[in-house]
Amino acid sequence: MTITTSVALLITGILAGSYGTVVGAGGGFIFVPALLLFFNMKPALAAGSGLVIVLINALSGVTGYAKQNRIDYKAGIQIGMGAIPGSFIGVWLLQFQSSQSTAFFWIFATTLISLGIFLFIKNFPSKNKSKIAQETKQNAAHPILSNKWFLPIGVFLGILSSYLGIGGGWLLVPILIYIFRFPTHIATATSIFSLCLYTSTGVLLQIFYDHVNWLTVLWGGLGIIIGAYIGVRISKKISSKVIIQMLSILLIVMGVRLYFG
Repeated sequence: MTITTSVALLITGILAGSYGTVVGAGGGFIFVPALLLFFNMKPALAAGSGLVIVLINALSGVTGYAKQNRIDYKAGIQIGMGAIPGSFIGVWLLQFQSSQSTAFFWIFATTLISLGIFLFIKNFPSKNKSKIAQETKQNAAHPILSNKWFLPIGVFLGILSSYLGIGGGWLLVPILIYIFRFPTHIATATSIFSLCLYTSTGVLLQIFYDHVNWLTVLWGGLGIIIGAYIGVRISKKISSKVIIQMLSILLIVMGVRLYFG
């Protein structure tokens, strides 16, 4: 690996780590596409290396969020425990991937883009801030689902995480905010914590199948650690609406990426 490639991986890791930590999604959604598009890595190797990067990002970010007392450990553990068996299912499904999976990616991409547009519009700056604050306070006391749904939701997230190699925080954060009525900053921190639990299983499976490029993980992981530290610091200084809008942009970009590849 050349010095130029190493530096490029380091910079990519810093960008992915900082953004991924702020929105609670891990850095895989930036890192994996970068490996495919700019470093010409094979998809299986990119997904495996990307999942290791997500784990490093989660471990780095969770230490900072723990110090800020922003993690709901009970919810994170329940989601993580459900996602662990889901990770096995996701890797198993990869063995049967065929051209028929194109329909899945198109449906999934449309869902991501729709969710991203919804979140962006819903959190667009409004002049009537007092009314929005009152509605948010009322909704917080009435979650749509009970906590018993954390486990099955975790199973679903584990499947997606291992199948796509980008973690599941991008979907978990809006679920925690809009279905379970978590405050945004608690939702992002809890998402990062749960990522630590279930991506570890996915990483072990990817290592078993020899889908990890360790030089890529070395330089990208170093960047991720630096980026996660920056992300935790930035997250304290920006509003909940900005965080959700950043997440909405992420979802739209991911959806567009799935349409084209």
